[in-house]
Amino acid sequence: MLQVGEARARILAAFTALPAETVALPDALGRVLAEPAVARLTQPPFAAAAMDGWAVRAADIVLAAADAPVTLRRVGESAAGHAFVGSVGAGEAVRIFTGAPLPAGADAVVMQEDCEDDGDRVRVGRAVPAGRFVRPAGLDFTAGEALLPKGRLLTARDVALAAAANLPWLRVHRRPRVAVLATGDEIALPGDPLGPSQIVSSNALGLCALVASQGGLAHNLGVARDDPEHLAAMAAGAAGCDLLVTTGGASQGEHDHVRDVLGGLSLDFYRVAMKPGKPLIFGTANGVPLLGLPGNPVSTGVAALLFLVPLLRRLQGLPAEHATLTVRLGAPLKANDDRTDFLRATLSPGADGEPVATPFPRQDSAMMSRLAQADALIVREPQATAASAGDRVTAIPLSGGILSL
Repeated sequence: MLQVGEARARILAAFTALPAETVALPDALGRVLAEPAVARLTQPPFAAAAMDGWAVRAADIVLAAADAPVTLRRVGESAAGHAFVGSVGAGEAVRIFTGAPLPAGADAVVMQEDCEDDGDRVRVGRAVPAGRFVRPAGLDFTAGEALLPKGRLLTARDVALAAAANLPWLRVHRRPRVAVLATGDEIALPGDPLGPSQIVSSNALGLCALVASQGGLAHNLGVARDDPEHLAAMAAGAAGCDLLVTTGGASQGEHDHVRDVLGGLSLDFYRVAMKPGKPLIFGTANGVPLLGLPGNPVSTGVAALLFLVPLLRRLQGLPAEHATLTVRLGAPLKANDDRTDFLRATLSPGADGEPVATPFPRQDSAMMSRLAQADALIVREPQATAASAGDRVTAIPLSGGILSL
């Protein structure tokens, strides 16, 4: 039985980042750059006004003051999209607005609050140095500059920056295609009539949502009965996908067929020293990588967080490591056995500023409500000794941004 770290390492070693594809910029949100995004222009492309006011030569207003304004001759106007085409000479000024190109000859902008417009003349009541309220060309970035690095998970800010850099297309890693197959005679789809021994299937829909939240494309193959031939036929729908994820049927009972039917001789491992989630299969099925998750819903969710999420990140060229927190325990914990334990817990602010993680008293792997209510998973290493309230432990957060479990 593998330890969690070894199992994750063996899974990740089987995958590399998917090839690149070109997408239109409006479709790039949440995608991962396969190559740097390089600016196609300089921004701003010209020296521009940072304020509404008057474009002047600083040398002309050295002696300007509120009680002794300097009078300049107005020679034109420069607005955003409508530049002044002339030049500012000695004793001249141009009315200018924020974002407008600075006219030739001018080297500063005086705010309109410090000036008095008098038709064809302007009285300037404040001296300013050269460069005041002027955005030089290239202040933001220059043509050929790499603005976003390879491996960047693109945010709305990144999309805006790429647009400013005149990049209508970006090269990103292809989204992972993940087939999800639930198994078991006991499950029915939400809304379907339930037989006397059936329960509603939640795992497949939760996994599809998780795949989508992690940037993948989920294909729900439905529910396979506890019959080897039906299971094999349903699993064939994963052809062309990057990964087949099954839920249920991963243990060693008489009705658990995933390991024998889909794993076959291409099975890497089928048990991990963890709770919840010990029955976990990794191998290939008809040439498609197979990740077989347990059937209990919490076991499915925890195993997906630990193994499926890092795998999806690896396929998209992202670091696969989990974010962790150091927290204080809000309740005592007994000594652990030889499996890594992942305890659902809530987080609350502590008096000393450190978050406090309080595990739920009951950790049954069928209690989905507790997983939905949890903020984090407390990690208990194998053979961990008993811990008291207030002790520091490691936890894995279950939320953060759009990519949340």
